Amino acid sequence: MARRLALPLLAALVLTGCESREVEKDLMIVDVNTGWYDAGVQDNGSNKLVPSVSLGLRNVSDRDIASVQLNAVFRRVGEQEAWGEHFVNAINSGGLAARATTQPIVLRSTLGYTGTQPRLQMLQNKEFVDAKAEIYGKHGSRNWIKIGEFQIDRQLLTE
Repeated sequence: MARRLALPLLAALVLTGCESREVEKDLMIVDVNTGWYDAGVQDNGSNKLVPSVSLGLRNVSDRDIASVQLNAVFRRVGEQEAWGEHFVNAINSGGLAARATTQPIVLRSTLGYTGTQPRLQMLQNKEFVDAKAEIYGKHGSRNWIKIGEFQIDRQLLTE
């Protein structure tokens, strides 16, 4: 008798663990910091700045959540074309407890501006076009959904 009950109970637990969650409802973006990351000196001797966003995810649900992916799509303001992306596994299979917040998650474009000017002067250049980051989240088999959008501040980041 106990054996007959164990199998359905095990199946229910496995299916519950595989449930896809609505990241737009279960998670909140917190502690956002944006700017232009100093990606160093390139092979040709020019400086490179790339758009960067650092953020935390707070689990606002009453249940643990695991295996959440994020994708940041960077765009120059006024343009529809993507200007770089950054994909991460934001919450691993170990999960994030209810009401807890992740450590900072840093998302950076691989594309950016290069120039021979000092980095701060690059940010003040009249040709400089600002950028934004659109943050998409996904859990399980659900589709990607936009969970945030942030203007990249004109500040130099070194970390």
